[in-house]
Amino acid sequence: MDLTPPDLTPPLDPEQLLAALRDSDQPGQRARDFLEEGQARLDQAFDQVPIEALVHGRADLVDRVLVAAWSLFGLDDFADVALVAVGGYGRGELHPHSDVDLMVLFRDTPAQDACSALEGFVAFLWDIGLEIGHSVRTLDECENLAGQDITVATNIMEARTLAGDDRVREDLAVRTGPDRMWPTDRFFAAKWEEQTARHRKFNDTEYNLEPDIKNAPGGLRDVQMIAWVAKRHFGGDSLEALVDAGFITRVEFDAVTRCLDYLWRVRWQLHSLTGRNENRLLFDHQRQLAERLGHQDSNANLAVELFMKEFYRAALALSVLNDMLLQLFDEAILRAGEPEQVRPLNRRFQVRNEYLEMSAPDTFREHPSALLEAFVLMAQNPDLKGIRAATVRELIHCRRLIDDDFRNDPANTGLFMQLLRSPHALFTQLRRMKRYGILGKYLPEFGRIIGMMQYDLFHIYTVDAHTLLVLKNMRRLRYENMREEFPVACEVYYRLPKPELLYVAGLYHDIAKGRGGDHSELGADDAIAFCQRHGLTNWDAKLCAWLVRNHLTMSVTAQRKDISDPDVVHEFARTVGDLVHLDYLYVLTVADINATNPALWNSWRASLLRQLYMETKRALRRGLNNPQDKQDWIDETRDEALKLLAERDHDVKAIEALWANIGDEYFLRETPWDIAWHTEALLERTNDQDPLVLIRESETSPGNLEGGSQIFIYTPDTRNLFAATVNAIDSLGLTIMDARIITSADGFSLDTYIVLDENGTPIGDDWPRIEHIRKTLTETLKEPEHFGNTVSRRMPRRNKHFDVPTQVTISNDIVNDRTVVDVQTLDRPGLLAHIGRIFVQFELLVQNARIATLGEKAEDVFFITDLDGQPVSDPELCERLRDTLVRELDDRSKNDALSVTI
Repeated sequence: MDLTPPDLTPPLDPEQLLAALRDSDQPGQRARDFLEEGQARLDQAFDQVPIEALVHGRADLVDRVLVAAWSLFGLDDFADVALVAVGGYGRGELHPHSDVDLMVLFRDTPAQDACSALEGFVAFLWDIGLEIGHSVRTLDECENLAGQDITVATNIMEARTLAGDDRVREDLAVRTGPDRMWPTDRFFAAKWEEQTARHRKFNDTEYNLEPDIKNAPGGLRDVQMIAWVAKRHFGGDSLEALVDAGFITRVEFDAVTRCLDYLWRVRWQLHSLTGRNENRLLFDHQRQLAERLGHQDSNANLAVELFMKEFYRAALALSVLNDMLLQLFDEAILRAGEPEQVRPLNRRFQVRNEYLEMSAPDTFREHPSALLEAFVLMAQNPDLKGIRAATVRELIHCRRLIDDDFRNDPANTGLFMQLLRSPHALFTQLRRMKRYGILGKYLPEFGRIIGMMQYDLFHIYTVDAHTLLVLKNMRRLRYENMREEFPVACEVYYRLPKPELLYVAGLYHDIAKGRGGDHSELGADDAIAFCQRHGLTNWDAKLCAWLVRNHLTMSVTAQRKDISDPDVVHEFARTVGDLVHLDYLYVLTVADINATNPALWNSWRASLLRQLYMETKRALRRGLNNPQDKQDWIDETRDEALKLLAERDHDVKAIEALWANIGDEYFLRETPWDIAWHTEALLERTNDQDPLVLIRESETSPGNLEGGSQIFIYTPDTRNLFAATVNAIDSLGLTIMDARIITSADGFSLDTYIVLDENGTPIGDDWPRIEHIRKTLTETLKEPEHFGNTVSRRMPRRNKHFDVPTQVTISNDIVNDRTVVDVQTLDRPGLLAHIGRIFVQFELLVQNARIATLGEKAEDVFFITDLDGQPVSDPELCERLRDTLVRELDDRSKNDALSVTI
């Protein structure tokens, strides 16, 4: 096998290429062929040569075309002008579709014939497919612009002459040097402010779902930021000059280089894949990039998840180095000469200008426990601004001292528990520990989830980022200003006997993801081991393990089961067992959902969890051996609703006559306040030919608004009423969170839909919109069997790139005499109407539905009966229903939009 690296040198030098262009009757096509052949050779060498060679090889390839074209259009006949590469191209770095940034620099105002030649030159470059960014300026113009704009000044720093008179560029370098404009301190301050603003656009995190390789924190621009400041301050031409200047260590330089090479490899393949100057790792491309970069699916992780984990880790490493070096620059440049205020903190640490630093250079080597003590001190002294860069450098270097002996040392386990019990800045310190590699070393199980992503739209954070956000959310419940948003959770939090146990459960609830198997069970085992190692009692350890094992139970019960059913509440109460477990689980669940996806937490989910918490609390106080009887529940609801109506002077006999045909299920599943609202409207309506449509905020007691907007519909029951209703609601841009479908004995349907608008909030008091919704539904439901096509909205771009095979589970709820159809499939517009149509085809009635959209995945539960109101008992019919749902929903998910006609 020939292991000789391929020769990346283009076959023609600029003079040979110029001759070839002059001899061709189609010079543009000849130049284009030259570029395409050269790029193909570079692409073929991707796995055989360092990426640096490819990046510089691409720049060399473009150099030759530009130099030849400059001469082809006679521009080398003009004096005092230079063709200058700037920006990344000025550094000699180009990816396959990077912009080619050029500046044509004249000493003085150019003559007309030079401008004419230049126009032909620029047009030629566009014609051959180069994406050029160009400017034409005189020395004076460029000097003035550079003095006003830090970006122009930065580009000029990296300029190199391709053709023409290099003395013009050299004169510009003198005019724009640090002794003339943008001295080092102003330059550094401006670039730091520029970076801060750039990072803010990406929420100051390296862990975006679709990260920007170039501009996000930990991206290529952060490396360039360091190089720009180094060049301005030290005058060096490369990052390696910082090593020679003693500003960074060789180990740090090597780490930056490895990360830079990795990001270059990703960017090269991204450009090759998309055929354009794309810097965003969109979902559209992540799977293919993972394959191109050699990742393969494993039993526990998809290839794309392994690829993104590697990317996030590289970005995090670069981001940490960027932070540390900028702080060093800050001390050396902006704060040079400032008086220093130093005060001792203890024997191992002191405070210098409000930053924590080690008292001696060998602090961590002599006292390894100080690796944890530093963060305990930061938590105990919240006024400190951070850890000094030199101390961070030593922390990172000495983290190798953390081994099993270190982890089992009572002094160290005591320090970590001291941190968990700290009243201040726990989240901030744990995040610092993660960034500096300390947390992942001390808790190796946590280290394995750093950078781990889950390829879906439900989990928008990596597992490690999500875990720390859970703890942040828990800590936020201590603050008074959180009571309005989380009234019950804040109250419950303050009742917890040991909040640190909640934090342990938060740390471990997802820690076993990516290993294969049940992450809740595996995480519970890890939690017990942690508790034992950290000296917690058996009761504490069992509670932490139980919370980890059951951390999904409350959200699943609230969102996927009918919690108006006392049997469901009683079963959940049996699972939690006592009020202490319920309190811990409720706070963990609220914190977990809020840290999974900001769009996931909405008023409706909040109301479901509060309702389940309150009902379970009552069940526990009543006693697990004394469950509430359904008939008692129904009677209490009827009595309360009748009392409310009597207070409004409604005739009791008219009310009882109206209720006579409704049936008990209505009183089991509706609140007294909603029943009073419905009844009052039915008694007062004058037009009994049209459907009755009522809309208001959901209410659990007078004045206590809960969750979403409630749409109540009273109309004659028909087989496709559900499909027609959900289609109309979908067309109005509303999201259905819950559906209660009740049919009276005299053939009327009393349906309640809880909806949110597209922002995840109730409709509110927008009366024109409410009236539009009411009229649309009324007109649709006058003839539900003839409603038109479902809304034909395009599927969101991100959803299209996920393969969510439809899964359907059908079972019978014997207690409530109905069949449960659990559908999990790709979310898309018109989904509910399509499912409703299938139920119509099978002559089935929807009695209830729980609707949940989790990222790109819809997880909907339908409670259905046959036309006689009985469960579906025919196994063959159930199998055909399941097969039809799977087949049709999977076929529809392949289309960009869903359009169903009934």
